[in-house]
Amino acid sequence: MRIVLIGAGNLATNLGKALFHAGHEIVQVWSRTEESARALADVLKCASTTELKEVENTADVFIISVKDSVLSSIASSLKEGREGQLFVHTAGSMPMDTLPFERRGVFYPMQTFSKSKEVDFSVIPCLIEAKREEDLQLLKTLALTISDTVYELDSVNRKYLHLSAVFCCNFANHCYSLGAELLKKHGDIPFSVMLPLIDETASKLYSMSPREAQTGPAVRWDTNVIEKHLQLLADTPDMQKIYELMSKSIHHD
Repeated sequence: MRIVLIGAGNLATNLGKALFHAGHEIVQVWSRTEESARALADVLKCASTTELKEVENTADVFIISVKDSVLSSIASSLKEGREGQLFVHTAGSMPMDTLPFERRGVFYPMQTFSKSKEVDFSVIPCLIEAKREEDLQLLKTLALTISDTVYELDSVNRKYLHLSAVFCCNFANHCYSLGAELLKKHGDIPFSVMLPLIDETASKLYSMSPREAQTGPAVRWDTNVIEKHLQLLADTPDMQKIYELMSKSIHHD
């Protein structure tokens, strides 16, 4: 398929590479900054631009992958002269109808992305939605060229999927950051000591539910250990509150 990428951030970079390697033609990359647009376009062997008015008028799919806060304004700026074209966005928490196009949809790869680390797209779930049935089938065909797992999901339920992802990824990673801070302050222990524990915790989830995999003092409601931990966190009240709330949530789950 012929594809135009609107955006050159973490998600757009990884998605663009996956589509390119799957044999699709990336016609053009737009980004607000010339450096980002050109860097991705060089990899994808296509043209680049920083002007929305210079974006191509025709393609099989226009993929808008930008910050949620500017999605609506950028989409509106692209509407003139591109009626009849299929536009999709990649935002997990934004409704499909944010796009002002008659042919509109969502192409949401659910993963955490960084420009510096390429991922195996074949294992990444892709969530799709479209206003028209024929466009939904087109997006499904496109998604299956890069992913083995494709789900149809409407905007209402996709918001809850994105919320779940925040808990499972962003909040979990913040807990790693808090743990790393404790290790550094008390013995300057490298965070790498935690990696086997993190790997084992994650690997359990391939064979059991998160609730079944849960261990620790909060499950047993070992108040002796919990109180000692809370005392150790007395000088960091925010962490102390997080520990207390998490422990109660685990205990009552």
